[in-house]
Amino acid sequence: MARKYKTLKDKIFEYEKQIYDLEQMIDISRSFSSTLDSSKLLESIVFSCMAQLHVIDAGIFVLDFLMSDNLVLKTKHNLTSADSNQSYKISFTDPVITFLANEKRPITIEGLEKKYPKSNAIAVLRSLEPTLIIPLIQKNHLNGILFLGERLVIGTEEEADYTDYEKNLVSTIASLSAIAINNATLIERSSTDMMTQLKLKYFFFNVLSEKLDIAINQRLPLSVIMFDIDFFKHFNDTYGHECGDYVLKQVAALIKENMRENDLASRYGGEEFTVMLNDTEKDDALAVAERIRACIEEYDFVFNDQHMHVTISCGVAVFNYETNPITLAKQLVNQADQGLYMSKHNGRNRVTYAPPSLVSLDEEED
Repeated sequence: MARKYKTLKDKIFEYEKQIYDLEQMIDISRSFSSTLDSSKLLESIVFSCMAQLHVIDAGIFVLDFLMSDNLVLKTKHNLTSADSNQSYKISFTDPVITFLANEKRPITIEGLEKKYPKSNAIAVLRSLEPTLIIPLIQKNHLNGILFLGERLVIGTEEEADYTDYEKNLVSTIASLSAIAINNATLIERSSTDMMTQLKLKYFFFNVLSEKLDIAINQRLPLSVIMFDIDFFKHFNDTYGHECGDYVLKQVAALIKENMRENDLASRYGGEEFTVMLNDTEKDDALAVAERIRACIEEYDFVFNDQHMHVTISCGVAVFNYETNPITLAKQLVNQADQGLYMSKHNGRNRVTYAPPSLVSLDEEED
């Protein structure tokens, strides 16, 4: 009789766990669909897998939308050690990728190694010490690889193996992940300038509007810098448009190198760029603008063995709840633009703060 009760108790426990896991899947699905920011999404996927499968290490390779021939390790977390800055990539033409896309199921590194012992992808994956590898499939196409590391299991090695139930669970997470990653990638592509890899003007305005609303409600400072490459036409006319493209790309890269992770840069149009600095007062914004200006002036631009001197002019505007209580993102950008105009008028290659009086507070959006 006791044995029968134990079996019934086990069944009840199993059903309760399945109900709990289904509830978790709903929460995970809601979490994945709540953001289109690719970095936040990938972190959410990794942490969800670590919690559900009790692993201390996990990561995701995704297809680089700018270099579609490679899968790149974008997110990796380890609970017991700091993550290294080493980069990992897998060629999309590697036979392991085709196998994973066709199999559509979780597999161990040992299982892959038996089939493709000489694969470069195996060498990359093996160095990450995965306990399970899961393809991310969207409409029969592989758009990423999820891997799980060491498990937090008390018991024998056999008990550390993944059960069929656990493999089905992670497969469900992988399916939800693939859809979310595909949606985020579409947004990323449509909002990014492919040449400079900076955000486009209208995406910048949308984010700036949201941040300005927050700044107004919380009475936080918010700064905008506008840059323009001095005498840009000279590079196109003298060395050709390919040279102009090189200058644009390199200036964009230098701008990104001198920003914080939570700031936002855009290619505003032509040779103009904008940068939004969250929670940043006037003095700090001027310091950032000056750092970027000096970095570009000192950089050795070399195109077809020709060394070129490139400079930029800058305008800075700062929202302040008391001294500059604007309500429209366009007003703040127009103030920065006026500061840029003053820099050009006064000799270029300089940073100018735009006083709030330059743009009327009752100016309306077009």
